[in-house]
Amino acid sequence: MTTRPRWITDTAEGHSQWYIERFRTMAAEGADLDGEARLVDAMLPRGSRVLDAGCGPGRVGAALFARGHDVVGVDADPELIAAAVEDHPGPVWLVADLADLDLEAQGQPEPFDAAVLAGNVMAFVAVGTERQVLRRVHQHLVPDGFAIVGFHADRLDLSAFDADLMAAGFVLEHRFATWDLRPWRDDADFVVSVLRRPPSE
Repeated sequence: MTTRPRWITDTAEGHSQWYIERFRTMAAEGADLDGEARLVDAMLPRGSRVLDAGCGPGRVGAALFARGHDVVGVDADPELIAAAVEDHPGPVWLVADLADLDLEAQGQPEPFDAAVLAGNVMAFVAVGTERQVLRRVHQHLVPDGFAIVGFHADRLDLSAFDADLMAAGFVLEHRFATWDLRPWRDDADFVVSVLRRPPSE
């Protein structure tokens, strides 16, 4: 890669630690941090294999693991992965750039039933790598597997995202305005898209 994720290049020094502590505090205060995981879990049989792509400090992957799924979380930021390992034992947590994702080379050869990209992950990848990120996620899924991608509508151009997902081999199956499945509308602040890898490729 010639560029690095925006999470690493465009955030202030100390941002990763601030982000870690923010979610630790929210968890300690009893905040509901499992919304994304509930949606993914509802779409899968128990014991499914799930990729938490851009996992950050691990809250989504940890919630899916607690629901009985086999979870691998990856993030380009070693600080976030270290926090995931410390706070959420159980899933496999790996440092990896989504644009170069090759989990077989990191000891995870089995494909995934689903992938989740929460927390504006697509808005934080390196500029110009969005299509490649989606392509690499697609290639890690089983046929008929799916990816759920969420981001704020002002962070990423939706028409460009739709072009990228199609070029990556996905089919847009559903679109919602929230993780709790509020109906999609063109003026929504948030976008949640369910992308399907076709069953026969």
